[in-house]
Amino acid sequence: MKPGKKIIISGGGTGGHIFPAIAIANALRKADPTTEILFVGANGRMEMERVPAAGYRIIGLNIQGIKRNSILKNLIFPFKLLGSVIKSIRIINKFKPDAAVGVGGYASGPLLYAASLKGIPYLIQEQNSFAGITNKRLGKKARKICVAFDGMEQFFPSEKIIKTGNPVRKESVDIKDKRVLAFEEFKLSPDKKTILVLGGSLGARTLNNSVLAGLDKINAADIQLIWQTGKHHFREVKETLGINLNPNIRVMEFLDHMDLAYAAADIIISRAGAGTIAELCVVGKPVILVPSPNVAEDHQTKNAKALVKDSACEYVADKNAVEKLIDTAIELLNDEKRQIALSNNISKLALPNADEIIAKEVFEISG
Repeated sequence: MKPGKKIIISGGGTGGHIFPAIAIANALRKADPTTEILFVGANGRMEMERVPAAGYRIIGLNIQGIKRNSILKNLIFPFKLLGSVIKSIRIINKFKPDAAVGVGGYASGPLLYAASLKGIPYLIQEQNSFAGITNKRLGKKARKICVAFDGMEQFFPSEKIIKTGNPVRKESVDIKDKRVLAFEEFKLSPDKKTILVLGGSLGARTLNNSVLAGLDKINAADIQLIWQTGKHHFREVKETLGINLNPNIRVMEFLDHMDLAYAAADIIISRAGAGTIAELCVVGKPVILVPSPNVAEDHQTKNAKALVKDSACEYVADKNAVEKLIDTAIELLNDEKRQIALSNNISKLALPNADEIIAKEVFEISG
């Protein structure tokens, strides 16, 4: 491999796409510090802030997804898509990459399509257990397709598939010997059972409503709660709780120290994004997954059921969460045998070195 490779990484939209992308970039740089990396994202999305904060340059495309509730925005979608492909070609002409990587999200499609037009080898990092339309089409010309779940031959040519797992933030899953520090950080008691609720970077209304609905039961059981509401719901939750907040509860918009949150948790309640699941497998704590029904191709439900098949999580449907979630959580907290089984089974699915394996494949296709 020649030093000084140029690699474009495209995609984003949510933390589930952005954090794995940054992990891949870090692994590329670690393997060869002379590697030049350029990110391509979507204007107005999280990656335009998170990627520069991680020390990488990013260029934004004026691209969006299909909007279910806006005919007008869908009418201009083809024009935005065409404009994004044209801009992607210009980016490629100027940067002259040796290879491109798509991690999913709005910007990934136009950039990888432009790469195919320009003869740039590219790799798809498919995070979910069910591939979307865009990745299935792009997969035909991809050199390699890195996946996290078994059975992906139904979507992609089998000879291109490599099971690598999804990259995780190493600093977030490093929980060894941090339990005491974690309880000091959150000012909670190590002698009480603790639930961690993860609504994702943007938040999950169903999870927040479910916790609010079950708050009296949580308080009555003297259970501690580390509750990440997401930025879209933080103010609403705080206003609903008012000033009489139980001292066992910590409510936060975003968790800056995920490792400590994971370390403190006895059980974890979460959505079923592929990136989050990858972290949960490495962390190895008992998990209750509540998949969001509002994502393309219903990815999260399929991700969660892939874990259910291996008896690696508890599953609560979104439509039943307000009624059942907290009861399920308290029941699990009181069933140590079930906790141990879930921990053992989810830990078996961990693939902690995905970023390094993917980086190696990127260098391989770059020539």
